[in-house]
Amino acid sequence: MQDKSLTILSALFVSSLTIAAVLASKIINVFGLFVPAGILAYSVTFLVSDTIGEIWGRKTANNVVIAGFIALASVFILIRFAIVLPSAPFWGNQEAFTTILSASSRIIIASLIAYLVSQYHDVWLYHFIKDRTGKKHLWLRNNASTAMSQLLDSVIFIVIAFYGVMPLVPLILGQWVIKLIIALIDTPFVYGLVWFLRDRSEKTETAGV
Repeated sequence: MQDKSLTILSALFVSSLTIAAVLASKIINVFGLFVPAGILAYSVTFLVSDTIGEIWGRKTANNVVIAGFIALASVFILIRFAIVLPSAPFWGNQEAFTTILSASSRIIIASLIAYLVSQYHDVWLYHFIKDRTGKKHLWLRNNASTAMSQLLDSVIFIVIAFYGVMPLVPLILGQWVIKLIIALIDTPFVYGLVWFLRDRSEKTETAGV
């Protein structure tokens, strides 16, 4: 059960990460705040990494972060290949395809850098707080680690992805505020996942005995 749960969570982590990089080429308006469209998908990665860290520990969480980095780098390479490969003579959408995915390429590079810094910081801060609180105050380490890591991520990502193209400060503040709101909303989901996984693990161990 534990191995299966980890596999599912890891798949959710990687899929959310990679699609977020593609969706981020569009800027959306959320209650007057301007943010990349991939913000919700990317926020899922912090929920998942905190859950994995809580159940399987810091080493496993870092391994999932590395797997995500490899997946994101692979997506970047595959996108570049797809752009440069000659299109069929009857397919007339090359210009639009190149416009969207070329923007995604810069965004993916920004994502790679911001991702490594923010995710490793998230795992580190989460376990730094956990070492001092034990199994208590899951809400504290979940929200504190996510808030600080998402601030780092927002600054690094927006500056690299949109410098010289769009106004940076509104995007940074908008993205961070929305991420903080999502972090607060996802706290019950983290509690639920942790409870479910621990409960299933205990039942499995009892049945095995």
